[in-house]
Amino acid sequence: MSQCNGPAVPEQERVPDDDLATITDLKNVVQLFVDERNWSVFHSPKNLAMSLSIESAELMEHFQWLTPEQADQIMQDADKAHAVGEELADCLAYLLAMASRLNVDLATSLRAKMLRNAVKYPVPNDPHSVAPPIPLPVNDSPSHDENSSRDG
Repeated sequence: MSQCNGPAVPEQERVPDDDLATITDLKNVVQLFVDERNWSVFHSPKNLAMSLSIESAELMEHFQWLTPEQADQIMQDADKAHAVGEELADCLAYLLAMASRLNVDLATSLRAKMLRNAVKYPVPNDPHSVAPPIPLPVNDSPSHDENSSRDG
């Protein structure tokens, strides 16, 4: 007869920290949570996009009405830091769930997007420049037909 040394450690608690966790590790944690609750039926791309937007708005609430200086200091308050971390985790969970649902390889997509951004926003000649980002015209993106707009 085997002896139990206590409750099993939930999969979510076994994920390493940012330095060691992979995107796949994080996707698996979210998927396990969803699967255990039979919530996949609710995870349409539309619902996930809406949920991500809602969670992003909840994150914004923590910074609403703060000055830039106050916003920079928000993590100095333990309760506020915890609340911001919770909202960031909610955003990440929905982002990972959506990427899984749509079979998006986030690392590949991010790398490709950053390469396009590097062309669109080149490093300034003056390394001390603090000018706001102004995109250069780039012709590699698909054009949008004005007649296909839903606005009119």
